[in-house]
Amino acid sequence: MKRLEVITIDGPAGSGKSTIAKELAQELNWVHLDTGAMYRALTYKALEAKINLADHEKLTQMAKEMDITFQCSQGGQKVFCQGVDITAEIRMPEVSANVSAVAKIPSVRQELVKTQREIAQKERVILDGRDTGTCVIPEAKYKIFLTASSSERAKRRHQELESQGHYQPLAEVEAEIIKRDKIDTEREVSPLMPAEDAVIIDTSELNIKEVKAKVVSIINKGEV
Repeated sequence: MKRLEVITIDGPAGSGKSTIAKELAQELNWVHLDTGAMYRALTYKALEAKINLADHEKLTQMAKEMDITFQCSQGGQKVFCQGVDITAEIRMPEVSANVSAVAKIPSVRQELVKTQREIAQKERVILDGRDTGTCVIPEAKYKIFLTASSSERAKRRHQELESQGHYQPLAEVEAEIIKRDKIDTEREVSPLMPAEDAVIIDTSELNIKEVKAKVVSIINKGEV
């Protein structure tokens, strides 16, 4: 299998994959493709349009027609849908509570994975998500899987929400994360799991700088 100059970073919610992917993209000057943001964007637009999330046909059509783009800025990467900045909206608690249900729909995944693969064939990219190394780009040259305890991930998510002006009890945040883990790992299509050739890093006791250093070291040594 021909390897693509692609880095995949997978892991459960709050493991630090998006932050590490952004940091690496800046350092390596590669494109950061946040696959989770694509599912969040679809979920947000569906909720906004009051579409029943059990209506797989409508959601699949939305995924097919959705124009989502990423743009780098001083404040971090921005997400646009149909030309409108929805960076903050896709992180709202209501979106977080429903995104796993949308992401497990096979036809929705098929449409968005198709888009992700098209981008990866054209540019050197860093993808982060749940199945980028197992399903989206299995021929990626570098595969990383980040993990952390549910309590640590809940703390991180809780802090992120508070910084955005959203208050949600910590216990509730952790309960949602555990629920999302269950849905993601047990779904029939592309379940959350490390690729056989991925390097697994537990980030529970590590800060962003330390995780980034580990990933860079792995890539430089060609360990994946």
